[in-house]
Amino acid sequence: MEYFETIKCEDKEVFNLSFHNLRISNTIGKNIDLNEYIYPLNSKLLKCKVIYNDDEIVDVRYDEYKKREINSFKIVYDDKIEYSKKYLNRSSLDELYAKKEDANEIIIFKNFLLTDTSIANIALYDGSNWYTPKKPLLNGTTRQRYLESKDIIEKDLSIEDLKSVSKLALMNAMIDFTIIENPIFIY
Repeated sequence: MEYFETIKCEDKEVFNLSFHNLRISNTIGKNIDLNEYIYPLNSKLLKCKVIYNDDEIVDVRYDEYKKREINSFKIVYDDKIEYSKKYLNRSSLDELYAKKEDANEIIIFKNFLLTDTSIANIALYDGSNWYTPKKPLLNGTTRQRYLESKDIIEKDLSIEDLKSVSKLALMNAMIDFTIIENPIFIY
């Protein structure tokens, strides 16, 4: 089985490695220090993709990163999807993403509860607090950072919670905590 980590690099700085190292440890039960493998090629905003298996780092790739514009979401339901580790094989997510129709992205519901998008964890703003699903598909490194800093709160979130928000945030290693005002949902 192969897994991967996506790590933000900019101005030759590598971001949040301790959270990525911890996820690797939780995934394979082995400590690997990514500091020994990541050497940004230049000062541009780079997406570093580290591919690994149960035994070793297999590959390290760098690509210049361009942020996608996301403001509309197709709601998709899948009670069987399993993506608790950051598997290199994303076919189950890709199949759901293919259902996005005219939307920019999907929001996945599993067992009637909000989970994630195909590329990011999610948080909903209720006017006072930011809530993130208690049962995401994947516990992302950015999500974990925001939970530890108490900037977001875990909660079971339903379709009704989604319908009542005017702000939604996407979280991943490359975009950090990106707030989307008045998101469009396609049911």
